[in-house]
Parts: sequence; structure tokens; C-alpha cells
Amino acid sequence: MSVVTVSVEVDAPAERVWEVIADPRNLPHWDRHIARVEGVPANGLREGTRYVTEMKLMGVRAKIRVQVLDWDPPRRAKFQLRGVLEGRVTSSVEPLGPDRCRLEHVVDYRFKGGPIGALAARSLRMVGGAQYALRHGTLAQKREIERRSRG
Repeated sequence: MSVVTVSVEVDAPAERVWEVIADPRNLPHWDRHIARVEGVPANGLREGTRYVTEMKLMGVRAKIRVQVLDWDPPRRAKFQLRGVLEGRVTSSVEPLGPDRCRLEHVVDYRFKGGPIGALAARSLRMVGGAQYALRHGTLAQKREIERRSRG
């Protein structure tokens, strides 16, 4: 298993940060490797909710089944990933004051064996690796959160 962690400070209250990061349907906006997200309930997530994320890497698409393991708004969420990419994602929001937070994502992952897993791992390395991809996505979240807070 590999672990990558990204943490950023965001100029917004915890509730605003959570409002943006808590909807997995937004994932394609922040990560170009995510083609779409299916099956998210209209009333939002809670512990036990399941949905599917479709990844695209070097023209190959693979579905990742996601289950919410822990849901504690606006503080923390933990997700189990199953498919060609397996692991856990933990997202947390820590208030640093009334209008400032630390947003952190920790991804503990591995690609399953076989040709699709090997292709996905190679594709991720070619674009800078998991740390780069997670940082890029987290900074995109930060920009969106701060834009919404100003507007």
C-alpha cells in the first residue's frame, strides 16, 4: 500500500468547506482522471452509502466501487475504494478560526494486479504520481471553496 497526504489552509468556515467537498459528484471538476460519478443519493451521503466512480487513465476506463465508512460532517469522512484501485480515502476539516480551516486528504491505496492495474499505475506515474494528482485536486477544491465564500 502507498499513502499520500495533502493538507491546505482554506479561507472559509468549516461548513462551507464541507459543503463543497462532501458531494462526490464534484470529483470530475477537480480530478481529470475521474470521468464520472454514479449512484450518489439525491439527499447526500451517510455512513454505509455506496456509489461508483469511473476513472479514465490513458484511454482506459475502470469503475471503482466506493462505500462511505465514516461520515461526521463537517469534520471527517472516510471512504473504502474497491476495483482496479483499492484503498481508503480520509478527508478531514479542522477549524483554525471562524473563517479559516485546514483541509486534509489522506489516500492509502494500491492498484490491483493485472494489465489494467499496471496500466493505471503507469499512467499515474506519467502525470507526476499520486501526490501530484492529489495536490492538484485539493488546490482546485480550495479555489472553488474560496470563490464561493467570496461570492
